[in-house]
Amino acid sequence: MELNYTNAGVNIEKGNNASKIAYLNAKKTFASRKGLLGAPFEQDDSFSGALDFGDFLVVQNDDGIGTKMEIAERTNKFDTIGEDLVCMVADDAICVGAEVISITNTVDTPKVDAQIIEIMTKGLSKACQKQKIVIPGGEIAELGDALNKMVWNATAVGVVKKNKFITGKNLKVGQKIIGLSGRVLRSNGISLARKICEVHFGKDWHNKPWRDGKTWGEILLTPSKIFHRLIIDNILGDFETALNFNISGIIHITGGGIFGNIPRIFPKNKGFGAKFHDLHEPHQAIKDLQQLGNIEEQECYKTWHCGSALMIICEENEATKICEILNLADPETASKIVGEITETGKIELLSKFSGNWIST
Repeated sequence: MELNYTNAGVNIEKGNNASKIAYLNAKKTFASRKGLLGAPFEQDDSFSGALDFGDFLVVQNDDGIGTKMEIAERTNKFDTIGEDLVCMVADDAICVGAEVISITNTVDTPKVDAQIIEIMTKGLSKACQKQKIVIPGGEIAELGDALNKMVWNATAVGVVKKNKFITGKNLKVGQKIIGLSGRVLRSNGISLARKICEVHFGKDWHNKPWRDGKTWGEILLTPSKIFHRLIIDNILGDFETALNFNISGIIHITGGGIFGNIPRIFPKNKGFGAKFHDLHEPHQAIKDLQQLGNIEEQECYKTWHCGSALMIICEENEATKICEILNLADPETASKIVGEITETGKIELLSKFSGNWIST
């Protein structure tokens, strides 16, 4: 059997279609606040929704850690998944330039275990404190036999002044794309990783050794790198401070990978494309998964971030300086110019798996 994200249980195309349907119904509510405080600022395909509050916008978005929770339950390790939860919502909000001020969260579980909840929320609190985000509330729902695994989701609320709101409208051919290095996986593409491991190692795959004294469960549970505060403090400035650099786009490489997320920042009918000549190397665990599952490179790059987990689009004359600032503030990001905006209408990249060019 060919292994891909679809037969691992996740159909990106159907998910995208469902999201479009949901958004069309959501847009029907927009007229109800026309002329009122909090009127929607309509922007299709954005990473976050925005509401108009005069000189500034309130940004809101939702996400969860998906089946990374299943690995946490398998390994009985819950102390780092709060970082993943913050990452998924805060790094979506930063894509429109918003500084996240609060996160609420919902835990749905078959049976409440107070000890596990304490570990989870302690990790969430630590991650939020580092990002200067408050947790004003949440919900724990015990659902009994209506659920067989725990589910953890969050909603983030952020603010951004209108003149700092990032829409992609300033995108131009020739602008540079900066990549920031991620870790192993974010909270997407986990189902494919789990499926590969289960096929090759059996039901007890999470206890099988990977490398460096770690099991497959431990390496796949590596917490996501959060970029939100790093970008606020060094590139965009917070709510009250001036913009440090003119940024045309920020892209969070999550579900859909590079091929699915880069076009989200492109203005409609402009024919923009992107060419990536120097992406970050995928983590060794991802290279191992690709080989174990014989996964096509294109499938890898539309399922996982494969190394470059966040991207910033800017003018060529500012790109090197931005990389220097980010690397000084946080060397782990290994920030570098990974590509540029083109007029081809295609996403092209030099694969770090084989060294071959692949494209949409």
